[in-house]
Amino acid sequence: MSIPSARPAAATGAAGASHPAGPATGAVPATGAAGASHPAGPAVLAFDVGGTDMKVGLVRGGLSAASHAVTDLQRHPTPLDGERSGETVCARIAELARDYQARHADTHIAAVGVTVPGIVDEADGIGVYSANLGWRDFPFTQTLTGALGLPVAFGHDVSMAGEAEFRIGAAVGKSDVLVLVIGTGIAGAVLCDGHRVAGGGYAGEIGHAMVPSPDGGLAILESLGSAGAIARRYAESGGRPVDGARDVLALAGAGDATARQVWDDAVNALAFSVAQCVSILGTETVVLGGGLSMAGPALFEPLAARIDALLSFHRRPRLVRALLGENAGLIGSALKARSLAAGGSR
Repeated sequence: MSIPSARPAAATGAAGASHPAGPATGAVPATGAAGASHPAGPAVLAFDVGGTDMKVGLVRGGLSAASHAVTDLQRHPTPLDGERSGETVCARIAELARDYQARHADTHIAAVGVTVPGIVDEADGIGVYSANLGWRDFPFTQTLTGALGLPVAFGHDVSMAGEAEFRIGAAVGKSDVLVLVIGTGIAGAVLCDGHRVAGGGYAGEIGHAMVPSPDGGLAILESLGSAGAIARRYAESGGRPVDGARDVLALAGAGDATARQVWDDAVNALAFSVAQCVSILGTETVVLGGGLSMAGPALFEPLAARIDALLSFHRRPRLVRALLGENAGLIGSALKARSLAAGGSR
């Protein structure tokens, strides 16, 4: 490569909730879902760019539910520079790609996959807008293809994570899927009839969908249902400062009425959005990832029951824990790069 400088037994809730008891990790082969192996082929180098750091790793051979290990996985600070962040991120990607090739000289890297947050035009390879990282209408694919001399597969971070869960993770074999990543905020990926909905880069922004607020008005989903919101709302409601949503859940279990109300508000908001997707899109499987999914039955069971209460004749969705862990976006990036190297579209 020449680069110029630059599952234990699952519990079931009212709506078919299924939540493996153990955590899933992205760099360790998963064993909980059966999926068809993708043909082995040349290696791809995958990048997952975040607001704080960027992950990079080499993926060799086929990718499947049972085999999706990332080789030489590294984290590096994301080099932010305001409106020039697109340029600085691309320069860092090129630098890291040269370093990987030098250290893995016996490996043929056929393509590079890059995922970023914000609004993304995957077809044209453009980062349309990122409030946190600063770029607007930045030509990632063009810039990186020129710098790397390799095919570059470009995508949205959560969309690629959702694609990975759909193809080799928790939603293998399903056609109508909602993937929710619930952490500091909430982001999603939507798949209908076996195809991911892109919406010109605007699909999946479920964290900013309006939901009923406890005060009788409306609020965006992530202001009530995210892990960050749960901790913040508890502190603002007169509770003591907490380290995160896990502490609020523990306090709720210990009989703290304020913590219980905050937790219930989060569940109600999440259930409303899921029920809307079921009613409008026919969603049959909901994959829950991110830190809040680690709550297990304390989240899955009341969420399933509340979704059930909000639906009438609709089929009840099955709720499942994400299998690919925190590296799902990186694995999705690798899947797209491998497809591109095999002659697929960007």
